[in-house]
Amino acid sequence: MKIISDKTHGILDYVTAALFALAPGVLGLTGTAALISYALAGTHLIMTVLTDMPLGIVKIIPMRLHALVEMLVGPILVIGALALPNLMVGGRGFFIIAGLGIFVVWMLSLYGTEPRPA
Repeated sequence: MKIISDKTHGILDYVTAALFALAPGVLGLTGTAALISYALAGTHLIMTVLTDMPLGIVKIIPMRLHALVEMLVGPILVIGALALPNLMVGGRGFFIIAGLGIFVVWMLSLYGTEPRPA
């Protein structure tokens, strides 16, 4: 069931970027976990700004590519947090929850397709 519109997805993307940027300070992430969180914040922000969706600014990345990236990033975050606990010191739970959240948003997003009228 696809229920998240492109506009709502854009809002969630900007919130996600902010959460990744704030996580090191709020959760006390350091070292590699902090670097990963900051890298994800920047990457997510750039992808959102460049995606062809209502809240995208430059609109050069197609929604299908945006969807593909999110489909891959969610599970990779979860697997990485579980498989590489030494790299995720202090942030393992955060990255698992973030990965699951990104994957659920991917599953529920319309990605450029309009819902059919009832």
